[in-house]
Amino acid sequence: MAILLFVVPLVVVFGLVSLLGPKTSNWVFISNSYPWLWSSQSSSPSLNLTGASNSSSELPPLNDDVLGSRSSVVVVDMHSIEEAHSDDSLQNRSSSPPLSIEEAVTPTLEQPGDDYLANETHVSIMKAEGQRKKTNLGWLEARLRRARAAIREAKFGIQTQDVDYIPNGPMYWNANAFQRSYLEMEKRFKVFVYGEGEPPLFHNGPCKSIYSMEGNFIHEIEVNKQFRTRDPNKAHVYFLPFSVTMLVRFVYVRDSHDFGPIRQTVRDYVNIVSGKYPYWNRSLGADHFMVACHDWGPETSNSDPHLRKNSIRVLCNANTSEGFNPSKDVSFPEINLQTGDTHGFLGGPSPRLRSILAFFAGGVHGPIRPVLLEYWENKDEDLRVHQYLPKGISYYDMMRRSKFCLCPSGYEVASPRVVEAIYTGCVPVLISDHYVPPFSDVLNWKSFSVEVKVSEIPNLKNILMSISTRQYIRMQRRVVQVRRHFEVNSPPKRFDVFHMILHSIWLRRLNVRVHDDQ
Repeated sequence: MAILLFVVPLVVVFGLVSLLGPKTSNWVFISNSYPWLWSSQSSSPSLNLTGASNSSSELPPLNDDVLGSRSSVVVVDMHSIEEAHSDDSLQNRSSSPPLSIEEAVTPTLEQPGDDYLANETHVSIMKAEGQRKKTNLGWLEARLRRARAAIREAKFGIQTQDVDYIPNGPMYWNANAFQRSYLEMEKRFKVFVYGEGEPPLFHNGPCKSIYSMEGNFIHEIEVNKQFRTRDPNKAHVYFLPFSVTMLVRFVYVRDSHDFGPIRQTVRDYVNIVSGKYPYWNRSLGADHFMVACHDWGPETSNSDPHLRKNSIRVLCNANTSEGFNPSKDVSFPEINLQTGDTHGFLGGPSPRLRSILAFFAGGVHGPIRPVLLEYWENKDEDLRVHQYLPKGISYYDMMRRSKFCLCPSGYEVASPRVVEAIYTGCVPVLISDHYVPPFSDVLNWKSFSVEVKVSEIPNLKNILMSISTRQYIRMQRRVVQVRRHFEVNSPPKRFDVFHMILHSIWLRRLNVRVHDDQ
């Protein structure tokens, strides 16, 4: 009786605390990486959900049961999410990609049937009488769990036959897993584009400049019939269709150094869509994304704290030292489409016809290029390094004649030279610190490019000369093979740059679970 008298009031107090306590967010960040692609022997990192130090109050490592048919949703508050996204967790994924997984070939596992989906534990809301009712979001999350399971199984299976393309080779961390993930994306992934806003700031962007990928992606997703859905209840992600380049052109007051008008415009837009639709508030932006190839993309995302900390930011300026988080953000390839397409830019001679060891030509801006020019400008016949090309010499012809193309960062980490090198069959040499190359969650950049730290610039020639002819030929062939993933097509083609960007967003959405809290 004494125990009963003590326990009953305690239960009542806890009940009142749970009802009157602070509101929590309706999403959970599964991991700082992609555990659904790891081997069953590997251990995944824990998420700190308390705001305390990492030494206590942690969730156990995610395992197959958590991500499989018995998976359940954990609700965490925003302070916990911010702790889990602390700067200490950031890594330069160009050297440690999130999808580093074992390659194995075993018989294909049978995929779950429709009956499996019906038996899955899914996100739900409670009826007044205590019964569970499956929501549209619950069905979406259940199907995403099936996709995770299929991808996890594919890394040990046999690839599916495909008439267009079958990923294969060391350019991929795991070709089987990538193919299955891509096919799952084609089968399931849906994007809702908010219709609010008017051009030129919204639903519009540049298509013939160094920022052309911004406008290209906005246009292609808006006219796409396969991935775009007009029904927001069927969407996995929600696109905020503003163009940072257009905001800089039409809202920013030149030479004012005042980001206020840009921030206010984006803040107003988020307020409009969050007031009209329930989706932003439901996940605090975790299933929303923006794209930006302008250098001010990261600064623009600061307009709303949830946009920066929770949303998927697709950025050309993928700099981990400035807050780029490879586990939730996407590295956007910077492509300078001077004429609006790639006609005349693709292709180059075989390795034996490339007589120049390395080439660079470009203006002096940022901290890295002055160092490169100081050591190598016009000082070595093997390393053709110029600030300005001599008259009558073609920039692209020089790239086609070179074995390696130097791609130093400018003011920001991204450079269009990376994709230009791939287009011309020249092995890119990434000279940068803190840069995450595009699609590095799928592509093993070390197999077809050279990474050089800024401190190693004085030793650049020795580094390149140490690469054997045999190894160079392998790298050059791999550059040609991965080129399809960077090609711009209109309309888009399977596995091209548009689909690879979508696939990167798809992977980040798989890394988050959202649920209703009604």
